[in-house]
Amino acid sequence: MNDFPFTEIEHKFIVSDGFDLARFRQTLDALAPTRTNRIDVRDRYYLTEDGAVRGFVIRHRLDAELQQLTIKSLGTDTEVRTEVNVDLGHHAGDQTAQVESFVDCLGLAWSGTIHKDVEVWYYPDCEVVYYTAATESLRIKCVEFEATGTRSFQNALATLDRFERATGFFGQPRSRVSLPQLLFPDFPEPRPSGAE
Repeated sequence: MNDFPFTEIEHKFIVSDGFDLARFRQTLDALAPTRTNRIDVRDRYYLTEDGAVRGFVIRHRLDAELQQLTIKSLGTDTEVRTEVNVDLGHHAGDQTAQVESFVDCLGLAWSGTIHKDVEVWYYPDCEVVYYTAATESLRIKCVEFEATGTRSFQNALATLDRFERATGFFGQPRSRVSLPQLLFPDFPEPRPSGAE
């Protein structure tokens, strides 16, 4: 059971082109994931006028498995964020036009698209993700550890700690900002007013 249903607790690390992905995969496979997956993802981000003031971004995600509309909080550290997902499903097809019209009514201030090539390892208490994220002009590679099904913040951090130690990331500097902030130089600096 997850006692934080609308909270994402994760650590993100930016890795170089020389990152030893083969060794990373071997290490994660040895930890016996319940399943693995590889998928291409399109994330379209929208910052509304209210989102810029209150510190949140809207994301429309579309891939072969799901279509979601998400609100994610922005702040000085992405370790703990609010994340609320609404399932749009595949039954109606790509709903980008509907989402853009919806967001436009909220006072759109900025938008941008990120394409991700994602590998995921699923464990009972953690999802580990390696991905390349790209815009038209920038590209980065990241590893993320996200605690899942957690009953406390301390438990979630212990889970992240365990997986980071097992894969050699413990003690390495992590990114504290969101992907749009990393990949879009023109992403407006949010001005959170306490909503985190």
